[in-house]
Amino acid sequence: MIRAVVFDVGECLVDETREYGTWADWLGVPRHTFAAVFGAVIAEGRDYRETFQVFRPGFDLSEERALRAAARKPEWFGEDDLYPDVRPSLSALRESGLWVGIAGNQTVRAGALLRDLDLPTDFIATSDDWGVSKPDVAFFEHVVEAAPAGPGEILYVGDRLDNDIRPAVRAGLLTALIRRGPWGTIQQRDPDADAVTAMRISSLTELPELIAKFNAGGR
Repeated sequence: MIRAVVFDVGECLVDETREYGTWADWLGVPRHTFAAVFGAVIAEGRDYRETFQVFRPGFDLSEERALRAAARKPEWFGEDDLYPDVRPSLSALRESGLWVGIAGNQTVRAGALLRDLDLPTDFIATSDDWGVSKPDVAFFEHVVEAAPAGPGEILYVGDRLDNDIRPAVRAGLLTALIRRGPWGTIQQRDPDADAVTAMRISSLTELPELIAKFNAGGR
């Protein structure tokens, strides 16, 4: 029985096109060039942060975030950056009696931006809040502590097999992989995807019906 649904942030709820575009601008490289290298790094199974090293060796993401903030160009996202299916899907899940949370690898600032959006959720937390980041299984142990359900009653929804799905499964959670964003598009054909997920979706709007069927034993 699924009693709680917890969502990743980037490319699950938030379209990060704006964010990575502003990083390309900050580095002084064409946006399409940055995007192409970003995709190549992901396809090779490397850490996405290596993309920055291609253009500026020694790049430190935390330091550069601080420099951007000082230059009045901090990370930012708003209502227009949410995928269109976010609000209606989260609302439908809560209305069906499920506990809904958000937990992703995000900064404290990003957490504040999420809370300002007043999304229909019961809980919002970030890796900076907890001091541990995915894919560390300890991140998902915090998810379990936060949710009013056991590990096997929590569905974690994410776009990445490496960061979201596999470590969540190791922590005992059920998982749903969404096919969108760079990771979701590139990793969707991974032969391991079906084996480690309870659900494969293309839109969050599919979740209410799939969860109802799962809970009714019609998985």
